[in-house]
Amino acid sequence: MKTVPFWTDGDIRPAGLPIATLPDQVDVAVIGSGFTGLHAARTLALNGVNVVVLEQETIGWGASSRNGGMLNPGLKEAAPALFRRYGAARGRRLWEWSMSAIDFAELVVAEEAIDCNFARNGQVVLASKPQHFAAMREEVAWHAQHLGDHVPELVGPADLRYEIGSAGYYGGLRDARAAGVQPARYVYGLAVAAARAGAQLVEYAGVRSLRRKQDHFELTTAQGVTIAREVLLATNGYTTNLVMSARRGIFTGGSYIITTEPLPPELQRAVSPRNRMFYDSKHFLNYFRLTPDGRMLFGGRHNLSADLPLEQSAVELKRRMVEVFPQLAGIPVSHSWTGRLGLTFDLMPHAGRLTEGPASGVFFAYGYGGHGVAVAGYLGHQMGRLLAGQAADIPFAELPFRRYFFTPYEQFYLPFVSAWYRFLDVVS
Repeated sequence: MKTVPFWTDGDIRPAGLPIATLPDQVDVAVIGSGFTGLHAARTLALNGVNVVVLEQETIGWGASSRNGGMLNPGLKEAAPALFRRYGAARGRRLWEWSMSAIDFAELVVAEEAIDCNFARNGQVVLASKPQHFAAMREEVAWHAQHLGDHVPELVGPADLRYEIGSAGYYGGLRDARAAGVQPARYVYGLAVAAARAGAQLVEYAGVRSLRRKQDHFELTTAQGVTIAREVLLATNGYTTNLVMSARRGIFTGGSYIITTEPLPPELQRAVSPRNRMFYDSKHFLNYFRLTPDGRMLFGGRHNLSADLPLEQSAVELKRRMVEVFPQLAGIPVSHSWTGRLGLTFDLMPHAGRLTEGPASGVFFAYGYGGHGVAVAGYLGHQMGRLLAGQAADIPFAELPFRRYFFTPYEQFYLPFVSAWYRFLDVVS
């Protein structure tokens, strides 16, 4: 078993990926080369803006190349909760924005001819308990009333066998608009597209300090100093204390994934007859799918720690995978890895411009809660439009959100949050 991400294991990085040296001065410096940063850089460059992407490791090194490759409808917070919290008009706008995020990813993949196995095979959300399926019935009725053009399909227990080869669930919700992608190929394709448009990509350029100086920012990186008129912080689950006012809005959680060796074609059809994306209805949920080469990818977490040993997480995930799919008991695990989620206390993406602290004026976009494959890219694109002086659709910038002094110290409070979620999974 390899303890590296399956998606990047092998020679998939484009041989001609143009890596630049650190420029002395730019219009916009984007910190982070994941979906948010690369989409922002591509949009800025296409609009004639001189932009540099600063990555502390290699392009796409973080969660953008480590996730399950699932583009799911909606946000982390469910649509009914959005309506209750923000009202019907704004709740509907947020939901429709999330649907546009999947459409946008599909459009960019086509426009830039990115070979990343993008396919809209749909998803099924699986009911882990009978009462969860009852709640799904209510959700379908709610969607029909409030979002008539966005209604998922209820899959009853008797019909679930046509979707998944498992007896471990009590029904589900099917949504044909969800998509799957090879995320590392997607992020590399975005990097090539951004560079082709004129963006400068700089690796091993972790930002060590960021200072506001009248009408510009001075960024000291591992490669030297650069000056930028504007800065976009696009680091999500890898956000550090570099800009403390931003760090107080986001905390990190770990998510873990294993893949099996390739399954025989008949076993692939048995476990996933329609090649859907799946996740279940628990708080500590599992998500899974077939990879383009026919492996079972199985992810999730038992707590929110980002530091579990990969051998330990592989044992726990395989045990759960075999509970779902007993027919996979004898299939070896090929890879085990982890990535960091960017989480917020209100379960919403956050975006806007900082108005306090020594880095006042810095733009930011983060907090996808595991829905970043679609949402991060579209939000990055919209932030790019904003920084290019164009009209931008950023509904999250209009929402109230709080920052807390204790947020950067997740190692102290996440064990209690994890215990609470485990309790909810028992009693719900």
